[in-house]
Amino acid sequence: MTDQTTETGALAGPLLWDAVVLGGGDPSDPFAAAHGVALKTQIELSGLPMALYVLQALRDCPQVGRIAYVGPVPAGGEDLIDLRVTDHGTLIGNLEVGTDALVQDRGQERSRRARVMVITADVPLITSSMLSDVLQAAPDAGLVYPIVRREDCERAYPGVKRTYARLKDGTFTGGNVFLLDPALITLFLPRLREILAARKQPVKLAALIGPLVLLRLLTGQLSIGQLQQRVGTLLGVEARALITEHAAIGTDVDKEADLELVQTILKSA
Repeated sequence: MTDQTTETGALAGPLLWDAVVLGGGDPSDPFAAAHGVALKTQIELSGLPMALYVLQALRDCPQVGRIAYVGPVPAGGEDLIDLRVTDHGTLIGNLEVGTDALVQDRGQERSRRARVMVITADVPLITSSMLSDVLQAAPDAGLVYPIVRREDCERAYPGVKRTYARLKDGTFTGGNVFLLDPALITLFLPRLREILAARKQPVKLAALIGPLVLLRLLTGQLSIGQLQQRVGTLLGVEARALITEHAAIGTDVDKEADLELVQTILKSA
């Protein structure tokens, strides 16, 4: 594994990617309830459910082949998906069943270079061209996670509030898209579940990640290369970060301020 993050000139990937859209959620979400819907992805923006913007961007993206939607399909979305998958209640569970559904559907035609893009249904500002840029720039690795520089987020959406991590290479927010090799999913999902379960238990998390690595991360002394190397070691796959300038990839809607921002941008478009 190298100590570099790909921004341009990445290895050429497969011509078509499958996509898993995570459209499930907590049915008791107060944010969704405040808007009179069961799930936040059903909140309407300019007359259309939030998730429909994501599905349309995927369908318009020339690099995207089949689309599996995990969760209740939004009104108007039936013709934009290829597979409908039942919500299993957790992010990891939905990732697994969505990916498995695509693999099973492909069957014997599945390419050795097949890759899957996983995307949440709450990023309505994303466009097909943004997705194309990410897929074309993706390095050839088992797990790729797009990240966005803070300055790119604030330039695109002044005043936007996101959660950032300070690294030696800059300050970043994580994307709501990641790319994976479905053949490797059984390798890293058990470990990923363990890490997520420990995220609110500092002692256990430090034991998993390594106390020195965690300290460097918390103090901004960890580089992207060091972080991706540690993540790859933990998960047992080659993990790479992908810096993208597209702020929409890191701008999900999970509170009123996010919703107001998106509504303003869509109305001015």
